[in-house]
Amino acid sequence: MCHATYGKFQLRFQSLFTSGRGFAFPCDHMGHVDLDGMSERARNNYFYARAMIGRELAYPAVEATILQ
Repeated sequence: MCHATYGKFQLRFQSLFTSGRGFAFPCDHMGHVDLDGMSERARNNYFYARAMIGRELAYPAVEATILQ
């Protein structure tokens, strides 16, 4: 059984052309996103980001989120 906690990590797709731009999605420590828990807009953005790897966006990286 997987006890993944979404929200403590993010899957970040960094822009290849503009520093500081890109997409980030809540994920588990392995980079798995909860597609069922996303809004339709977030899910569309996620699929767009995946399709643009190597064209507009870099390969995604899993990053720990900063808790405030």
